[in-house]
Amino acid sequence: MKTSKLALLLLAALFMAACGDDDDPIIIKGNEPLDDKGANVNKNITNGNAALARLEFPKTKDDADNVVLVRSTESHGVTYSIEYNKPKRAQRWTCFQLYNSNSVRSWNRNNWANYASTNEWVARNLRDYGFGDPFQPDPDLPVGVRTELEEYRNIPYQRGHICASSDRLYSMQANEQTFYLSNILPQSRGLNTGIWQDMEAYVNGNTSPTWNITKFRDTLYVCKGGTISDGMIRTTTATGLVVPKYFFMALLCRKGNDFKALGLWVEHTDQLKKDGVQNYVVNIDYLEQKTGIDFFCNLPDDIEEEVESATVATIKKEWFP
Repeated sequence: MKTSKLALLLLAALFMAACGDDDDPIIIKGNEPLDDKGANVNKNITNGNAALARLEFPKTKDDADNVVLVRSTESHGVTYSIEYNKPKRAQRWTCFQLYNSNSVRSWNRNNWANYASTNEWVARNLRDYGFGDPFQPDPDLPVGVRTELEEYRNIPYQRGHICASSDRLYSMQANEQTFYLSNILPQSRGLNTGIWQDMEAYVNGNTSPTWNITKFRDTLYVCKGGTISDGMIRTTTATGLVVPKYFFMALLCRKGNDFKALGLWVEHTDQLKKDGVQNYVVNIDYLEQKTGIDFFCNLPDDIEEEVESATVATIKKEWFP
């Protein structure tokens, strides 16, 4: 199947197409301010790249070890973006947006098993692993930098999505992009099928209550990942995969002119936990201290400071009414 090209510096035309959706009215065009007051809108390292000014983006690292990958489709614009660390062959984070028109469900993950005759990766995974998903090495990363399917063979970890397959069901092409191994980190079965799955369900609308509905949000800005910095790695597999010690989600909700933010922080253990997403709530300030990532840096300073410093009690009241 034809995949979209990697955009290290997303073209202006693509950005405009991705950001013209009426469901997402707070769009930064180029380096214009978020509002007509000319507030400090962008502390990110944009280098003229309008894509990095999107609200879901955290501050990126300005060094040769990290590269930003922006996934897109012609029909729906940006699918998700990641910051990928080449020496560790693992991502620091994945970010994306959820709103009405990209939350429709025109595709079903179970459909992939029917494409073994036309999709080589579905055929390989069926043959080697017994399931018909199109997991595949990142086609835009060179061998030696990317991870390979074989590295997940005979290890005690599953291939854990960061941008979940369920987050991108509006098209077959966008869904396939979620199976690139650059969007995958090793997760124990207990985490992947336990509390992480429960957190994902709140985000993408697979549970009730959910945050991905019109009455709760106009746009949900999502940044997720696992810790890969020194001292925050659980282990490295015999095949060379970095296994995060913790996983996290940073969420920003916009409804009208109001913003609120939520952090989720969970230790990566083998234990199956179904003990309630509320037990893992932190504020964004705490998440930034733990991860070393500056989330939602493209918000005006006053809004950023207010939503990121909210108390856990306030966050739970706002997000779990």
